[in-house]
Amino acid sequence: MTTGGSQFVVDFGWQALLRELGISAQDVLRLAGLPLDLFSRETPTLSTAAYFKLWDAIMNASGDPLFPLKVGQAFSAETFSPPLFACYCSADLNTALDRLAQYKPLVGPLRFRVVRDDTQTSLTIEADDAGSPPTDIPLSYFLMEQVFLVHMARSATREKVVPLNVMLAEKLSDAAAYEAFFGCRVSVSGECGMVFSAADASRAFLTANDSMWSIFEPELRIRMGDLKRDASFQARVRACLTERLAGGHCTMSEVARHLAVSDRTLQRRLADEGTSFQKEITRLREELAAHYLTRSVYTNAEIAFLLGYDDPNSFVRAFHDWTGSTPDRMRAEHRVH
Repeated sequence: MTTGGSQFVVDFGWQALLRELGISAQDVLRLAGLPLDLFSRETPTLSTAAYFKLWDAIMNASGDPLFPLKVGQAFSAETFSPPLFACYCSADLNTALDRLAQYKPLVGPLRFRVVRDDTQTSLTIEADDAGSPPTDIPLSYFLMEQVFLVHMARSATREKVVPLNVMLAEKLSDAAAYEAFFGCRVSVSGECGMVFSAADASRAFLTANDSMWSIFEPELRIRMGDLKRDASFQARVRACLTERLAGGHCTMSEVARHLAVSDRTLQRRLADEGTSFQKEITRLREELAAHYLTRSVYTNAEIAFLLGYDDPNSFVRAFHDWTGSTPDRMRAEHRVH
């Protein structure tokens, strides 16, 4: 996730994955020359260069040239990273790739471009910095991404999905092992990407879950909005609230503590940006309430919980204050339209 400039948030799934693969996080951070407390920080951020230094250190710590093949298959529907989990919730590979293309900046410094026609779906993987050629990114990182996508498609469909083509910007020294996994040749091209048949790209995911997507989509949308606002203090507060609402830990003091500022500083910085804590929590709740009421089948009690209210009546009263209407009326009007 970019935080202004070329800073990215290190997804917390990496630490869990390193533990699962038996690699010491501390050893990796030493090899990369990065702060040893990186993974214990509230929001661990790295520049693009440091991000790939971290990846190179993970590769070196593994001591295995086929590590991308292993790590790409280690991610699963149980790996708690909202953007990746959202992929498994998709109806098919086409939908999953579209979601990744939209939300990829939240989990790393790459961009996805998806083009499809009646016969195939093509994916191009690029550096987040449009001026950076593919050769500036470790080949192993591209491979990990490509292995993950094929593994995801196979896991979600329970079918042996085989890409029509896998492209890399450089020649691969261990091509045989990767070609055995992909089931097709790995070709050298001016760009990195993959091509899937239209039949495979539209094959139904058995892991499809619209209800779970309805929970994650507003959070991802809000996070992307925060990126576009250049990570203002207001955006940081909203991102914190989004993560903490359903747990009920959303008082001003709790959010201030999470952001490592005093209550007074939080109030002052929001005032400098023309807003307040109460305005932000109210706006966020109103946006999420409208989303849940029109795009999910959650009851008022379930929505009240997701918005951090102690009981459904508090939510209903607040909703009336915002809109002059009731949750049930909004739900009914949406069905009519």
